[in-house]
Amino acid sequence: MTKEFRKNITGRGASSNAGNRFDKHSYEPTPEDFDNYQEEEQPRLQTEILKDHSKTILTENKSPDIGFRFSVNAYRGCEHGCAYCYARPTHEYLGYSAGLDFESKIFVKENAPEQLRAALMKKSWQPEPIAMSGVTDCYQPLERKMELTKRCLEVLLEFRNPTWLITKNALILRDLEIFKEMASYNGVAIMLSVTSLDAELARDLEPRTSHPMARLKAVETLAKAGIPVGVNVAPVIPGLTDHEMPAILKAAKDAGAVFAGYTPLRLPLSVAPLFSEWLEVHRPLKKEKVLSLIKDIRGGKLNDANFGSRMQGQGAVADNLAGMFDLYCRKFHLNEQRIRLSVDHFRRPPQSGEQMGFDFGE
Repeated sequence: MTKEFRKNITGRGASSNAGNRFDKHSYEPTPEDFDNYQEEEQPRLQTEILKDHSKTILTENKSPDIGFRFSVNAYRGCEHGCAYCYARPTHEYLGYSAGLDFESKIFVKENAPEQLRAALMKKSWQPEPIAMSGVTDCYQPLERKMELTKRCLEVLLEFRNPTWLITKNALILRDLEIFKEMASYNGVAIMLSVTSLDAELARDLEPRTSHPMARLKAVETLAKAGIPVGVNVAPVIPGLTDHEMPAILKAAKDAGAVFAGYTPLRLPLSVAPLFSEWLEVHRPLKKEKVLSLIKDIRGGKLNDANFGSRMQGQGAVADNLAGMFDLYCRKFHLNEQRIRLSVDHFRRPPQSGEQMGFDFGE
């Protein structure tokens, strides 16, 4: 779509539905199509819930630069609508766009808790931490109604299988009592992602996430409850949010975080034109600078898919970010100890018809 007709869609991160890279045909509207366009006629884009009929719940990760092997994704797509989200292209495999479709057509795996229970009951399952989630946010707005994440947590608690969670939503506090019990056997760690402390920027960039201060308040509440919690400064957008890293790390420490991480922005596949469009709509004066700095970090491109470098980037700009992160983590005493989750308490509940074994001695 030509830039004259790119609109700010209320409550959404994307401004359009980018073409699906697997489609053989696409339609590009012309100015004549908008001759009778009335902006007030455009209805507010509603979220559509679709059923996910996939037969497995555990997704195995084989990337050597990601710190987990298995993840649970009870949702596909994400209402948070973060303009930069690396997971957007996954919607194209489902026949939809990485743009507005990704944040408005959400696939829901209604039997996720039952599938998770079945997976953990298998004797082939060797207990290890399970991430929630890999390609969605497990506490996106739909979770308030669906409660799939909560029910999956209850399964993990029953089996004493450790988990770590990452989210941008303060809804995570709803499940505080579950986390307290998990923490008693070293079975949980949580990260809240904070991209910016600027509420206006956050609203434009990640429209349906919690307010940055609400996320930091969630960090504080979790920390006071004895739950290992950290803050992920991610993504770091050079030329837009990179200057905020020291303030975010300080706010994280003040809230009680004990660890932190960061990742410079990269724009895989269809995310590149979508984020470029976001810049044009919301921050046009910064567009060229931001894209240029991303290329500086990503070897002259907007994306780097190589293991290792994709997480931290390369070159002078990336080195400066790494140095700043290390400096302020030391200053605020973050990452002084490694968080290790325990699998020692894993147990399988007796199946129907089985009896609990007791040893009364002799």
